[in-house]
Amino acid sequence: MSRSAHPAGPRHADVLPEGHYSGPAADLNELDPKVWAQTVTRDDDANGVVTVGGIDVKTLAERHGTPAYVLDEDDFRQRARAWRTAFGHDADVFYAGKAFLSRAVVRWLHEEGLNLDVCSGGELATALSAGMPADRIAFHGNNKSVSEITRAVEAGVGRIVLDSFQEIVRVAHIAQSLGKRQRVQIRITVGVEAHTHEFIATAHEDQKFGIPLAGGQAAEAVRRALQLDGLELIGIHSHIGSQIFDMSGFEVAAHRVVGLLKDIRDEHGVELPEIDLGGGLGIAYTSDDDPREPHDIAKALTEIVTRECDAARLRTPRISVEPGRAIVGPTAFTLYEVGTIKPLDGLRTYVSVDGGMSDNIRTALYDAEYSVALVSRRSDAEPMLARVVGKHCESGDIVVKDAFLPGDLAPGDLIAVPATGAYCRSMASNYNHVLRPPVVAVKDGESRVIVRRETEEDLLRLDVG
Repeated sequence: MSRSAHPAGPRHADVLPEGHYSGPAADLNELDPKVWAQTVTRDDDANGVVTVGGIDVKTLAERHGTPAYVLDEDDFRQRARAWRTAFGHDADVFYAGKAFLSRAVVRWLHEEGLNLDVCSGGELATALSAGMPADRIAFHGNNKSVSEITRAVEAGVGRIVLDSFQEIVRVAHIAQSLGKRQRVQIRITVGVEAHTHEFIATAHEDQKFGIPLAGGQAAEAVRRALQLDGLELIGIHSHIGSQIFDMSGFEVAAHRVVGLLKDIRDEHGVELPEIDLGGGLGIAYTSDDDPREPHDIAKALTEIVTRECDAARLRTPRISVEPGRAIVGPTAFTLYEVGTIKPLDGLRTYVSVDGGMSDNIRTALYDAEYSVALVSRRSDAEPMLARVVGKHCESGDIVVKDAFLPGDLAPGDLIAVPATGAYCRSMASNYNHVLRPPVVAVKDGESRVIVRRETEEDLLRLDVG
């Protein structure tokens, strides 16, 4: 029985009651490479300041302030390249922009040969403004507006993922009115329960995404799409959830998707050329997590689809995958300054930082677990059980629920929470009118802001009063 919640939440985890914690690491100064970006190291000198991309965190704090998301550009590029290489030229890798998107990231993706998945007009605008070729963009979403669909079709996006019967007609009508034939996939829910948090499991029937395979609904959606002149149906899309370590869910999903492809061939005489298995592969938020490498994932998914197609006597379709968190998640950490320290005898010590749930809502939303480390110096003090909390007027404003930090931690120290590259900035808010932090990219001893810190002027500019 593990004491740790599933990194995305407790739904499928066997969790001991709160208060049963494993002991601290043997050395709190050690940084687990599974959890931190590849260039993160601690200086060997007595001060032991942590550096990333060849620049130390004290310099970053002085230059850019705190809190700040610090993103290792080399790490991002290497992970993107690893996914592209693992799947080769016979498959497509779409970076899931919802994890984190900026124009700099779009340019990196373009240069590394990845495609891009967007799910809103804003994400599409960011992609196009940064020069991503439209034919390398996929457009998702369960409720795309007419204006969003129109812009996507006009731009010439490579595929639109249809999410409902209404959207089949809507996209077909818009494409035909523009004199175009839009390439589309149909997103189906295959009835697979991913072992993840309820709110990010997306392939069981009782949720908002996709068209159910059950009851012949997916087959009917295919029939309608094939009849409409404005659509070119190129494949089936399936996404079973997020932060997944176990491949068994993908195996069941692939079996059911291939079964649908066989039915389509038998009924309509058409073999659809593509299958998209979505994303959702997990990363290490703590040392207990053990994510799979891209080449292992590629090998497993390719073997699963090939085996299922051989059994159904189908040509193996071109596979697409959509890693987002798996690329950007480990590449960044959030840098905070410690403010108030409040020991509670017999319980734990509350460590308040200058950010909180406005820059990382995942702990409050999913009961997610994170690691944390003192990064502005080395410490050999005895460990203390700590809860890292934010500055917001909410008791649920927790960044790291339970972790061990050095007992001599003091106001003004810098601490960092790793693996915050995915969803933290994307889901950031202005709760309590707190300003959203910047995203700072580091590389070769240099730092540059790729998303600037919000200012009070930004807030007031929107308040037309």
